[in-house]
Amino acid sequence: MKVLITICRWFVGILFIFSGLVKLNDPLGFSYKLDEYFSAAVLGLEFLQPIALPMAIFLVIFEVILGIMLLIGFQKKFTLWSLLLMIVFFTFLTFYSAYFNKVTDCGCFGDAIPLTPYESFAKDVLLSLMILLVFFNQQYIKPAFAKATSSILILVSTLICFTIAYYVLMHLPILDFRAYNIGTDIEEAMKEDPDQQEVYAYDWYYTIDGEEEIVTTDGQQPEGYPKYDKVQTRIIQEAELPAIHDFAIEREGADYTQEMLDKEKLALILIYDMTKAEDDGLEKIADFTARAKKVGYEVIGLSANSEEQLAPMKKTYGINIPFYTTDGTQLKTAVRSTPAVMTLKRGVVTGKAHWNDFEDLNL
Repeated sequence: MKVLITICRWFVGILFIFSGLVKLNDPLGFSYKLDEYFSAAVLGLEFLQPIALPMAIFLVIFEVILGIMLLIGFQKKFTLWSLLLMIVFFTFLTFYSAYFNKVTDCGCFGDAIPLTPYESFAKDVLLSLMILLVFFNQQYIKPAFAKATSSILILVSTLICFTIAYYVLMHLPILDFRAYNIGTDIEEAMKEDPDQQEVYAYDWYYTIDGEEEIVTTDGQQPEGYPKYDKVQTRIIQEAELPAIHDFAIEREGADYTQEMLDKEKLALILIYDMTKAEDDGLEKIADFTARAKKVGYEVIGLSANSEEQLAPMKKTYGINIPFYTTDGTQLKTAVRSTPAVMTLKRGVVTGKAHWNDFEDLNL
């Protein structure tokens, strides 16, 4: 039993640390996922949406710290109760996502390891069993260090986590696991894999000797049977979406996506929602535009807002570039900042910058 508890304890501790650090690399992305859970279409907890980001930061840091505390055997009662409550919370969310098909990716491991709702739920059930096993056998957990040493270790770990969170929020994630990372050919990433198309089964219903018989084919009517009563189709393999989908550059009903992806030097100013754009960042757009144009870039803006909605902002901050419409989710995914810059060379991502780093982007 002691060996089993040790294995479960290390497995849970390391997984919590890993999961927390992956999300700590991109807390803004995790906050988008929480915001989706809290929306009216999912849990109907809209009053929590304004605090999705601070909640995301707290949860991921707490996740890391609990994992460390479990491994070193520090404050075991508090640690195990916290782990138990947290896994119950996450298990409920993943069950809800899986059963009602509300959120297609729980964000458990950020963009590093995407999981389907049922995979996430299965993972949480396994963790729940392990945590319960450790919880009811906590007498086997012995502190690895003296109380003072453990306290200092937890304090230092917490400060490091907050430092990482501050850095990635003020710049960009340290590791970019998203589809728009530097070096990505957007046009290639938008292509569908012909081997990952939807596959259908056709069920042909017959009445033979008074009994209903069903014959399944891949589309052709089976030979040697009388006239069928009915035929129904069902999906036996879901289509796998390409890495980048729903990305388009449009203006006044016209699609300019291909034209823009063919540009030799293109700088995109991304503002997924003008109401959430930082004033300090908006003030930098005019200077960046001038610098980019000086070295031969064509500069355009991409936003989920309309040109009419953007007009007052453009006038206030002296932004003199055309804006095109793009899906807001794609803009949030591309660069974790608003405003942000992404540079392309014939559709290949060559650079990205948080608004804090516009002046440092190598053009």
